[in-house]
Amino acid sequence: MCGIVGYVGKKNTVEFLLNGLKELEYRGYDSAGIAVLNEKNSDSNIEVYKALGKLVNLEEKTSEAIKNDFNLGIGHTRWATHGKPTELNAHPHLGEYSYVVHNGIIENYKELKDELMQKGHKFVSQTDTEVIVHLFENFNNQLNDPTIAFKKTIENLEGAFSILLISKADPSKIFFFKHGSPLIVAKGKDEGEALFASSDAPLIGLAGDVVYLEDGVGGVVTNGEIEFFSDDYKWSTLPASKQYAQKDGYRFFMEKEIHEQSTVVVDTMMGRIKDNAINFDEIDESIIEGINEIKICACGTSYHAGLTASYLFERLSKVKCNVEIASEFRYKEPLLTKDTLFIVISQSGETADTLEALKMAKEAGLKTLVVCNVDNSSMTRTADFSILTRAGIEKGVASTKAFTTQTVVLWMLALYFAKAKNTISENKMQEELHALREVPKSLVVYDFIHEKCKRLSKRYLHGHGFFFIGRDVFYPLALEGALKLKEISYLHAEGYPAGEMKHGPIALADPELFTIALMPENLLYDKIKSNVEELSARDSTICTISPIPFELSDDYIRTNKFDHYMLEFFEMLVAVQLLSMEISVRLGNDVDMPRNLAKSVTVE
Repeated sequence: MCGIVGYVGKKNTVEFLLNGLKELEYRGYDSAGIAVLNEKNSDSNIEVYKALGKLVNLEEKTSEAIKNDFNLGIGHTRWATHGKPTELNAHPHLGEYSYVVHNGIIENYKELKDELMQKGHKFVSQTDTEVIVHLFENFNNQLNDPTIAFKKTIENLEGAFSILLISKADPSKIFFFKHGSPLIVAKGKDEGEALFASSDAPLIGLAGDVVYLEDGVGGVVTNGEIEFFSDDYKWSTLPASKQYAQKDGYRFFMEKEIHEQSTVVVDTMMGRIKDNAINFDEIDESIIEGINEIKICACGTSYHAGLTASYLFERLSKVKCNVEIASEFRYKEPLLTKDTLFIVISQSGETADTLEALKMAKEAGLKTLVVCNVDNSSMTRTADFSILTRAGIEKGVASTKAFTTQTVVLWMLALYFAKAKNTISENKMQEELHALREVPKSLVVYDFIHEKCKRLSKRYLHGHGFFFIGRDVFYPLALEGALKLKEISYLHAEGYPAGEMKHGPIALADPELFTIALMPENLLYDKIKSNVEELSARDSTICTISPIPFELSDDYIRTNKFDHYMLEFFEMLVAVQLLSMEISVRLGNDVDMPRNLAKSVTVE
């Protein structure tokens, strides 16, 4: 969610900070700000600029500052947690002579704030972040040593906090610390240059060597020289070029990423599908030895991928599989036994609830595996094994290609386990491998499907809600379709198992209730047909997505015929993504950055 950037060096500091924040826009934010200084000035004043809304508003405020010479600065895009989205609550936050940017949540901020106010500190915002800078100044006023004051500040904070702090008490320094929320420090290409960011996107092309900070690691940069407070760090190398972030003629990143799905799954499968088996270089068959249960833990769209996989693991691998919502799992006092393989799924590898669930599993001694899109993320560094989805950077907040590649990886993993456990026949394996090779074809965006979604979108702008319904793996797909529509259109939608409609929700059926029915030819067609007939008899407006025309449909999105239900799954996935996007476009919403949402949710 929130984004952090920082810079020390001889280049245009304001320009770097603004460009860095642009690279982090996709994560979601409601305000932005920067603080810059020039230590060569006798008074070393810190200049601060903040703005609500999009970065263009901050750019307008810094139009004069960008011409000035600053050798040091910090910047931030904020997604509100404590305090409303206001300019006063935007970062950087100030004390008397220092500024801080922070990602995460300070859990003991109320106690600290009360104590500091009693000592005469004046707070101007509603945020938890502001206590950091006042706590730092409280210690520095006593010690007259900013480095020791910063260390003592860290010792007194509880919760999740990645921090950059600058102070007129020592204007040559940026202090940094990471605990629970991602932060990267990098050596710039020029002498005396150091850079910071909460993701590597702002750093690519500008830095070569980086440290992906582990929890509990911090330090200080003085005139570009990086000093760590501990030895718990290692240097890595960034890729040299930015091969992303362009819309390539599409209206939105989401639209581009929907179209990319048919190509990125090729990368996902590359080298992993053999003539008669699945191969993962990242793991070996011993991972399933002694395992009687698989537990999958994830949030949001990744949870839907996990739920889809649970059907495949049990059907193909013949191993019990449970799926948990990470934010609930952490607090249910779960029973964790060592015959369980614990799998977490995350696009970013930084999702706070999922990361904490992974740590719980590790502490309980379970084998752990992460399915993730980002190498060197917190989860890939924590889990015993990692399988990368190779989706490329996903900029649209509403996930598309990340979900697709997660589902393909998990399908392949189910087959990998099935082979290791000898629960699949040679003929069945060949059928599944053939279907996997056909997945790119099923993800092509066909013009006739896209045009039908565009035309239908104008019919679904009003009413009192949507039901997306499906059976088996098409139930999690219904959940995902409903989530996409909610995220970007702000219309109420629910995903439901089709057979459950008659157990209560059918009471809502009327012409203003829109039912999106996922009706695959190759899996339980007659069963879901009966469920749709029940809704039609109660006058619900029915839109069927299927290769087979259905006489009771009010609207029909025709899909291609395939001989495997998972190929139907992926083509219907494209259809619900397109329908949600076109409805959002008709409503005039921001498709790529919907309100209130963040791309990478790094707070609980």
